[in-house]
Amino acid sequence: MKELKPPQPLPPTFDSFTVFLAGSIEMGAAEDWQAVIARALADLDLVILNPRRDAWDASWPQDADFGPFREQVEWELDAQERAELIVFYFAPDTRAPITLLELGLAAGRKRAVVCCPDGYWRKGNVDIVCRRHAIPMAADLDELIAHIRKEFFAW
Repeated sequence: MKELKPPQPLPPTFDSFTVFLAGSIEMGAAEDWQAVIARALADLDLVILNPRRDAWDASWPQDADFGPFREQVEWELDAQERAELIVFYFAPDTRAPITLLELGLAAGRKRAVVCCPDGYWRKGNVDIVCRRHAIPMAADLDELIAHIRKEFFAW
């Protein structure tokens, strides 16, 4: 397993199954569920595109003209477009507005799987979007990991 994070450049092509980890980060306040996924899939020959930047600076202005912020967002958009599978995790104790935006961008256009446990503030909206676009849903992180493995072996 290989894991890429911003600001690492994305290679021109990928020779392995690629998975983008979209989900709750909340400027570092959410649990590091991405690390849980990476550890669980370490035995597979795949590439994980993880947007959780190691050196994130919460003081950065969220402005399209601010270089480091723009670089982060463009990295995420490029990585999502190039991924074979987008994995969404909506942690119940977070809002994750960007993840909602990303789900909207992917719905009906990209292979995806969603984990949205009870307690997430917009679970009903997420459930309806997934039903409408036939996006599989996982009950928890273990089921999400199992789904990624299934997609990898079907690839």
